[in-house]
Amino acid sequence: MSEKREHPAIPKLKEEFADGKLSRREFLRYSTLLGVSAGAAYGFVGKVTGQSFAPQAQAADMPKGGTVRIGMGVQEITTPHAYNWIHPSNIASQVVGRLAVIHQDNISRPDLCESWEASDDLKTWTFKLRDVKWHSGRPLTADDVIWNFKHILDPATGSSSVGLMKGYMLEEYDTGEKDEDGNAKMSTRLWDANAIEKVDDKTVRFNLKVPQVAIPEHLDHYTNSILDPEEGGKFGVGSNGTGAFELVEHQVGIKAVLKARQEAHYDGGPYLDILEFTDVGEDPSANVAALASKQVHGLYQVDTAQLEIIKRIPHIDVHQVPTAATAVVQMIIDRKPFDEEKVRLAMRYGMDAKKVLTLAQRDVGLPAEHHFVCPIHPDYAPLPEMTRDVEKAKALLKEAGYGGGVEFQVNVKKDPSWEIAAVQAMAEQWKECGMDVKINVMPTAQFWDVWDKFDCGFVEWAHRPLGFMVLSLGFRSGVPWNPTQFADQEFDDLLTKAEGTLDLDERRELMKELEIIMQQRGPICQPVWRSLLTGMDKRVKGYVMHPTYKFFGHQLAIES
Repeated sequence: MSEKREHPAIPKLKEEFADGKLSRREFLRYSTLLGVSAGAAYGFVGKVTGQSFAPQAQAADMPKGGTVRIGMGVQEITTPHAYNWIHPSNIASQVVGRLAVIHQDNISRPDLCESWEASDDLKTWTFKLRDVKWHSGRPLTADDVIWNFKHILDPATGSSSVGLMKGYMLEEYDTGEKDEDGNAKMSTRLWDANAIEKVDDKTVRFNLKVPQVAIPEHLDHYTNSILDPEEGGKFGVGSNGTGAFELVEHQVGIKAVLKARQEAHYDGGPYLDILEFTDVGEDPSANVAALASKQVHGLYQVDTAQLEIIKRIPHIDVHQVPTAATAVVQMIIDRKPFDEEKVRLAMRYGMDAKKVLTLAQRDVGLPAEHHFVCPIHPDYAPLPEMTRDVEKAKALLKEAGYGGGVEFQVNVKKDPSWEIAAVQAMAEQWKECGMDVKINVMPTAQFWDVWDKFDCGFVEWAHRPLGFMVLSLGFRSGVPWNPTQFADQEFDDLLTKAEGTLDLDERRELMKELEIIMQQRGPICQPVWRSLLTGMDKRVKGYVMHPTYKFFGHQLAIES
């Protein structure tokens, strides 16, 4: 491929944006996914609109030195390719990079690669690596990248990326073993021996079995760090990396200390001497107290119940960003009473999402629609509103064999407090429909240890930039993050087709069908979409809140 080759879809994207048929957000996302640099994409937007939309460049005179402390839970970090939440990733990503990274503006940019290209049919993606060295002095090579993705996609690793990539990188096969019921044990493997190809020492090619539009965004999933193969997929104090920091101390539940390297980072910085993540506990009030007392300079997140309080702290700036972050009531559908599709549907009809949003989130965010595709997603397809209907919910329960009512338990973590408020609001609404709900409140750390084992639990999900990404992670048949056991061949086929459809109008039609399946027979009830909040000391420079709570430590500085 020529280095200056432009994907043939780019001229159409430019034309549709210029004609007003494509929003700025949609043009930026899809042009950059197809290999246009963020600078060039923003430049074209500016040319068409006569305005400058490029993110503000970081000042050359950023303060140097000092320590920034962020209040965040400090969890176990030993297995990055199997992380199941953002906290450990925020620590590891200061040390190790990814091929591509989604920045605060939701645009994918090269990280350990310097560029990528997609074939016309979106089945071949080629990544040119930067001239980057590991901290040990060894150059980063294509062999390093290939080892990492083979490790990530090995089912023994337990990576949630299997859910993202199964449709285009993997195939199912019969292991020759039987389960306890005598059924064949199935597993996954790369669909082709050349699925991940070394072109040369600095070029890696992904050869897909079906088209996929969002490869760069998948590569930013927080399990997809590029680790030193010599460390066998493990990570900890002293681990080799390519990032701006070295991890010098890590104590679960206490702190993680990262020391800046002397060498300049390829993306600028670092400006700090030390970046520290300090565990200030699960209590939102204690978190805000740590912020107010200057124990920490900023927080991973702030509960909406604390918003008015942090607004009154004089040395703190409030940061807020609309997102597709959410939490859902998810049910294992081979366990009673959730094995009855009509019970799950009755739960959705028995809920008033707008009231839950008001009671739990103080209207900070949007009501959700039980299908996991957000109005801020470019491929969102509006459906008729699914309003609360108590009589219909009762009728569905009766048809499912629960005419006298049904009892079940919802497990929820203690913090943030809005989650308990949401479950309480839903339980009150369901009670009127004949559903008697017991609420089991658990310590947050304990909850995350068993989040995928509950018959029914209220589970937080982070923002993803495209509508089909969480559907792939959590609801495709047989993937690691599908504890609900939802398996629907029509859904899987539509999902794979949507993932490979670049034309937005065509994809919205596919997404509409997926949304309907989720509403009618899916394994969740979804009340809200969240706007995320945090507070940061005004002396901290370079901070922009990310829709998935990411911290880019090399961008941060602090005034003395």
